[in-house]
Amino acid sequence: MLGLLKRHWFDLGSMLAAITLLLVLLLHPGLSAYQTVLWLSFASLCLHQMEEYRIPGTFPGMINSVMFKSDRPDRYPLNMRSAMVINTGLGWCTYLLAALFAERALWLGIATVLISLGNVVAHTFLFNIKGRSVYNAGMATCWLFFVPIAFFFFHVLYSEQLASTSDWAIGLPLGILLNVAVLKSISWLKDPATTDVFPRRSLLPKDH
Repeated sequence: MLGLLKRHWFDLGSMLAAITLLLVLLLHPGLSAYQTVLWLSFASLCLHQMEEYRIPGTFPGMINSVMFKSDRPDRYPLNMRSAMVINTGLGWCTYLLAALFAERALWLGIATVLISLGNVVAHTFLFNIKGRSVYNAGMATCWLFFVPIAFFFFHVLYSEQLASTSDWAIGLPLGILLNVAVLKSISWLKDPATTDVFPRRSLLPKDH
């Protein structure tokens, strides 16, 4: 079962995104604008991960080969197990909790949107500059979903005057900390002897 999850957690995520979007459509009249944007944010994260790991799915190869200059881009430092742990543990759990608690934990919503914006910066500038490219897997969903959702999120916070000073005081540093944790966790979870190898399709063409 664990092996199946390691290979298909992002496919499960795409199904979660579809279910989330359907529920938002059906339940929209009973949701606040803030709840709506956070559930859309969770769905956008799942779709972003789908672009990174399935279509085109070359994010693992790019991270290992371009960012870490690995001679084993199919497994080191990012491998299938660590990718699942990072994306479902830090990703799904954080975004889901932010949507479930909604107005009761505005600071968590702020933190998750900062994670999305951190992805925008990384995929648009950092990864492309390091890789001397104009596109990398994950960049399209950053601009199609993360950017407009972040705009909608901050618009709702401002127009409805929802966030308190303490929400910003907690949410901003937490968002920065989580962005750092996502990147650092790749090194923390590295395993030179791992057998959790990414398939050939996850690598950059030059590493095939």
